Amino acid sequence: MAARGFDLIIGCDEVGRGALAGPVMVGAAAMWAPDLREESIPDGLADSKLLTAKKREALVGPVRRWCADACVGSALNTEIDAWGMSHALGIAALRAVAAVESRVHGNTTAPPRIGVILDGPYDYITRALDSFDSPDVPCPFAVVTEVKADQHCALVSAASVVAKVTRDALMDDLSRSDPSYAPYRWESNKGYGSAAHRNAIARFGPTRWHRTSWHLV
Repeated sequence: MAARGFDLIIGCDEVGRGALAGPVMVGAAAMWAPDLREESIPDGLADSKLLTAKKREALVGPVRRWCADACVGSALNTEIDAWGMSHALGIAALRAVAAVESRVHGNTTAPPRIGVILDGPYDYITRALDSFDSPDVPCPFAVVTEVKADQHCALVSAASVVAKVTRDALMDDLSRSDPSYAPYRWESNKGYGSAAHRNAIARFGPTRWHRTSWHLV
């Protein structure tokens, strides 16, 4: 996208789309076009799904130092239930992009041209823009979708890693926040539909963190 004249490039990727409990999150990792140098990419950076939890956590610091900024936006389980997953993803992404823009725009004298690379075939970001639920995004931007961008675009990989580590930490915290959540085993399944998780839902019912519009058992 730098070759197309964009000043700031933002890679975006989501985590938590298929979980039964907890929010969906979208990471946004930004880099100024002149700073995009392959040799500066943090060692071992890859799609978060291809990394162990230990490697992901070790990469967060180097990723944040490499990027101009990296933020994570989320949509709660109640928002997913109210809006559906596609719109919830769009709002989560817009929250992340707005946070990045707010933090980096202060370093420029004129509004930068911003390009967003979104992992996957479907642009859920533009569709959510200017909706009633959309946050205020400081600068306009253009979105390009790219299938498997998380595997061959370092900025999208960086967004994936930061979002995954952030969401995993939240699910760990939630699992310890109330003794009644222990049977759901969020510390190990991160809200996804493991056998232990589904069995706990069948036995104890959903918690306030579950996506109740989903087929949970």
